[in-house]
Amino acid sequence: MKIENLKLKLLLHSCCAPCLTSSYAQTITDFLVVPFWFNPNIEDKIEYKKRLNSFKSYTETIQANNIIINDYKINNSKWHEEISGLENEPEGGKRCQMCIRFRLEKTANYAKKNNFEFFGTTLTVSPRKNAEMINKIGQELSQKYKIDFLTADFKKNNGFLHSTELSKKCNLYRQNYCGCSYSYHVL
Repeated sequence: MKIENLKLKLLLHSCCAPCLTSSYAQTITDFLVVPFWFNPNIEDKIEYKKRLNSFKSYTETIQANNIIINDYKINNSKWHEEISGLENEPEGGKRCQMCIRFRLEKTANYAKKNNFEFFGTTLTVSPRKNAEMINKIGQELSQKYKIDFLTADFKKNNGFLHSTELSKKCNLYRQNYCGCSYSYHVL
């Protein structure tokens, strides 16, 4: 029996390849990690393709166990419904909380339906993201879906620095905004 078969399965929501780099490295020793691409907030089609292609390229490089890519068109409409009325919120405010909740809820639901023991997200590797808020949402969804959430702050212990270094080494596309048109306008 392979050691991997003894590991718990983690569905790891991945916002982009750069954030996946150090998050994956920090979880692979303890979990059988399956990267989960679900980012209906990335509205510009060219930007979406750049990030998705970078994600695919990196998961091939690390020989990730199965990757899951979710449907964009259907979920982008639902994402807009979810954040409706919050378009003018400041970056990091209520709109971002609803966006993160929407993406993590889809991750938790998928993980539960597909027999994963854990779900988590790479979002906490970014110094621009509030790990405490993200982990709180994850814990709430953990209770709702009756599945464990991997509470983490992947930026700690030089996680963000490691992400930056790995991104350069692997020549990954690195964006300078979260993804929605509202976050783009705050640059």
